[in-house]
Formats: sequence, structure tokens, C-alpha cells
Amino acid sequence: MSSRIPLPVAGALRLGRPPEIWFKPALSVVAAVAPPNLTLVALDRLDLAVYTMAGSLCALYAHNRPYAARARTLAWVLLGMLAGLAAALVASSLTTDAVVLVTVGAVLAAVQKVLCDATRIGPPGNVILTFVSSAALFVPQTLGEIPGHLALGAAAGAWSWLVGMAPGLLRPHGPERRATAAALRAAATYAESRDDHDPAQARTALAAARHALAGAGRATDARRALSRLVDRAEIALAAPADADPDLLRDWARQVRGTRPVPLVDDRTLLRGEPAAPDPLWARVRPLARIGVRTALGCAFAGYASLALGVGRPYWALVTAASLYQASLTLTWGRGVQRVVGNLLGVLLFAALVPLAHTGGLALVLCCVALNFGAEALIGRNYWLGSVCVTPMALLITEFAGLQDPGRLIGERVLDTVVGALVGLLAAVAVPDRAGARVVRRAREAPRTLTGTGRGEGPRHDQRTGSDMTDSDTTEGVRP
Repeated sequence: MSSRIPLPVAGALRLGRPPEIWFKPALSVVAAVAPPNLTLVALDRLDLAVYTMAGSLCALYAHNRPYAARARTLAWVLLGMLAGLAAALVASSLTTDAVVLVTVGAVLAAVQKVLCDATRIGPPGNVILTFVSSAALFVPQTLGEIPGHLALGAAAGAWSWLVGMAPGLLRPHGPERRATAAALRAAATYAESRDDHDPAQARTALAAARHALAGAGRATDARRALSRLVDRAEIALAAPADADPDLLRDWARQVRGTRPVPLVDDRTLLRGEPAAPDPLWARVRPLARIGVRTALGCAFAGYASLALGVGRPYWALVTAASLYQASLTLTWGRGVQRVVGNLLGVLLFAALVPLAHTGGLALVLCCVALNFGAEALIGRNYWLGSVCVTPMALLITEFAGLQDPGRLIGERVLDTVVGALVGLLAAVAVPDRAGARVVRRAREAPRTLTGTGRGEGPRHDQRTGSDMTDSDTTEGVRP
């Protein structure tokens, strides 16, 4: 067996199809970001937007989760966001030593990475939390100001929670309906082309549907009907020769929207009992190596950036933290995507600067438009979303006061390259062998139906912090 590790470039930049509900997270982040920032513009206090953005960015999470699970997830994300922000602001108020601040940022990044992976929070994972806390480390601060600034983040986060939950008023079963429809379509595809089509995608869609229904809350007539349809999709995967692909697709079409869920006979041949989740501590322990890798990569990226003359090297920390995936090949691919997207993004920033610098309102509207663009495009490929994320992050740094665009661009490019190079070196120095085994087993999965009990969620890669039902390129906005 060859030990050569593939490090593709063209493959990492290839565009995929957009996610089915790409517009929902894009609209949600606009609804979460715009009102607080426009209010601050009206009050002539746009310098406080760095704190409200911390809460507003919580709207990026949990869009594929049923509303009962989404409510809990968004609440935990907000608490985690505020905890990281508080730690960063306290550190900023106690010292101005850049080396100390970089060290604190690296430790926070490692903790955020491990906790997000262990709790399986899902896309966009730890990087949004690291972006907020790393940037806050270099914001001038006093201890007396911290409670008020945290209150602003909490208020914006509460608004984000409401934005995330609002669609449930119109379509309370929307997420589990979409997951069930996807499972039915995948089963139909496999039933038609079972000799050539790898069933892994169908198994993953089926597991995602089970996971969605398990987290949807109390059983209703609609959810019981959806569960029976998932049973039929599972039976079709187990016996594709006896399945009717046209009927499965017809059920999938009926499940979408708000129409009544089709009623089918209750066949429970393949149902399993819900599996008890592992306790949190048991999921944290295997992640020690990835925590060490994240801490070392972020710390040395920040130190190297400081040595090269960057005064606030938080972007180098965020770049390093954003790279780590379940294998060196995936980490390399994320590095390529990150560098390409950031370099193109600074060009877009240069083009937008004349408009954004015309006033606070223009600055906020540019950021809102870039937020929408990032969420709309990142599902195609991470680098494409980064083209919008990079100028958005640069404009956020100008909320407290306009800065020299040339200096911002130069520091951003330098931080990106340094963060990517040092982050990749840390990935080589501290390999995540357990994560690599997860990827290898997934790729070598046998062509048989396995592990689809009712209580079992999507096969989860703890090292990426995302369920395998989420494409590696659809991980939400990553500053």
C-alpha cells in the first residue's frame, strides 16, 4: 500500500451544487445582523457593533435541526459565544502584551475546537467562536466596560435565537420533512442504479432523517407518518430489487411543503431502539490531540505574524484554527480553499472601500450584503464563500473607526499565508490518526445497509465537528 498522501489543488477548488435550503441561512443572518447594527448607526455608536456581531453570528448555526433541538443548540451556542467573548475581553483589559494575548487566543481556540467537536454542534463549528474571541483580544477594554459589552452580545444573541426559531411558526415540521424527503429520494436513486451507485449517500440521508425525527420533540401524527416513510426508505435500501423508485419519489414530493404527509402501512421490520448518547467527557477525551494541534498551530501562527510586524495577528489564529479537518488531505484542501478565497476577498475589499467609507450606513449595508453572499455561496465551495467573508471581516474591524485600506490588506494577506503554513505544519507535527481512520472507514464502507436504528443519528466525524450529512464544503460562514 502506498504511503503517499494526496494533496490535490484543483479538486479542492471544484464547485459543487448549492445546498437545498441555501437561502434560509443567508436570509437568517441578514435578519440577525441588520437590526442591531442599524440601531447602532442611528445612535451614532457603531463602535459597539463588534459586540453585537458576536451575538448576531449565532444565527449561522443549527439550520438543519428540528426546532426543539434547534432551540437548545442555539442557546448553547450563545452561551459558548459569550463565554469566549468574556474571557477575551478580560484578557484584553488586563494586558496589552501581544504575545500573552496570542497565547490566550490559542488556548481559547483549542477549547472551542474540542468542545464543538465533542458536542457535535455542527457547521460552522468552532471557527465563528474563535473569530469573535480572537478579534476581541485586541480591542482596547477596561474591566468596568465588560458587563455592558457582554449585555449587548447577549441581546443580539437573543434576537438571533428568535430569528432562528421564527420559521417554525409557519412550518413546525419543516426540517424533519426535508430530511425525510432526502432519504426517500436517495433510496429511489439507489433502487434504480444499485449496480453502479454507491449506497453510502443513501445510508447517510437515511441516518440524517432518523436523527432529525429523534430530535424533533413530542410525537405528532405528522411525525409518526414521516417515521413510517423513513421505514419504507430503509426497506428499499435493504431490498432495492423490490422497491418502486417512482413511488418513493412521489412520496418525497408530497412530503415537501405543508401538504398532508402521505399515510403508508406501518412496517417496522428494520427499526432499532434509540442508542444512548455517549457522555460528554467520553467524547472529549479522544480529542486531546486535536486540541493540542489547534493550540500549537494557532499560537505559533500568531507568534510568527507578530515577528513579521503585524500588530493584531488575530487573523493568523483564525486561519490556523479553520484548517483542521479529519485527515491531512482534507486539512490541505481547506488550506488551499482558505488562501484562494482570502486573496480574492481582499481584492473585493479594495473595490468596496470607496463605497463603504462614505458613512456608517454604507459600511453596515456592505457588511449585510457580504453576510448574505457568504452564506449563499459557501455551500458551493468554502473558497467561494471566503471571497465574501474576508471583506466582511475587514469591514467589521472598521466599525470602531476607519483604517488605512492598504495596511489592512497587507496584514490580512500576510496573516492568511502565515496562518495556513504554520497550521499545516502543526497538522503534520501532531497527526490526528483517529480522525483519519474515521475518514478511511467511511470511504471503504461496504455496500450493505448498516447502523440505521431509529435513535441513531448521522455518522459523525468528531474531528471535523460536522455530521457526515453535511458536505465538507457547506460549513457556514467561516471568517
